[in-house]
Amino acid sequence: MKNNTIHNCTIVELPKINNRKGNITPIQNLISIPFEIKRIYYLYDIPGGESRGGHAHKELQQYLIATSGSFDVVIDDATNKNVINLNRPDYALHIVPGIWRELRNFSSGAICLVIASEKYIKEDYIRNYNEFKTLKSTS
Repeated sequence: MKNNTIHNCTIVELPKINNRKGNITPIQNLISIPFEIKRIYYLYDIPGGESRGGHAHKELQQYLIATSGSFDVVIDDATNKNVINLNRPDYALHIVPGIWRELRNFSSGAICLVIASEKYIKEDYIRNYNEFKTLKSTS
């Protein structure tokens, strides 16, 4: 967890198949995504001004995709921060373990698809920022 920085988080261009009737982006386990998919969920109907996230993970990796609309993702490794705007359904932000994340500035109708490497495990979450900073400096 300590060794990962925001520089290990990357924007990934997903496959996009063009068709005159519309586009499709297939996501395949261990092909489009470098980990086994164990959970998928999405965030939607986020009221104006609200944020999501506000935590880090010890082991879990995620792909975040703006399937509709746009939003900002603040990534933080306890030393560096960066804001990434997601606004295309064929691009994903790969967040590695040990990175604090906050999702903000959701546009009207925004949908955030999250593809995760692990099932929900309460103990994998770090929800207190000061605890996160301590773990990053000592692990």
